[in-house]
Amino acid sequence: MAIEITTRSAARITRQGNSVTECDGAQVRAHYRHLATVITIRGRIDATNVDQLSEHVRRFVLAKEPLVLDLSGVTSFAPAGIWLLCVLDGDCVAAGVEWTLIEGPAVAELLGDFDEDAKFPTALSVDQALHALADGNDQRRQALLPLFQKSA
Repeated sequence: MAIEITTRSAARITRQGNSVTECDGAQVRAHYRHLATVITIRGRIDATNVDQLSEHVRRFVLAKEPLVLDLSGVTSFAPAGIWLLCVLDGDCVAAGVEWTLIEGPAVAELLGDFDEDAKFPTALSVDQALHALADGNDQRRQALLPLFQKSA
């Protein structure tokens, strides 16, 4: 059974275990994993929905909580979508939040046209991004371990 909720912004949320927000041709789903918040966007990202998507995604930039933005299911990525990534990157930097982008073919094609200065932190899959976060946590723990050893 599905529960449907319509919000003021006319986004439709269908509840079947996990909520999905419809944003004019794109579906957004966010869920919390042990190491990060994973936001998955499917469908198209263009000038008609980029503001709504940006507003929705930015709500998940929480201090010190890593973020993974999975765009592997995006079927159409217009240049307006780069604005979404730039805003998210700026918010994450300001909040001190580590984030990773999972590109799909449509996103990679457009981002490949930009110079090296416009690169975002990427991984090939959500699993790879989460493994990298876990490895980073392990390295930080190892670096801190000598500080907690007792001296005789």
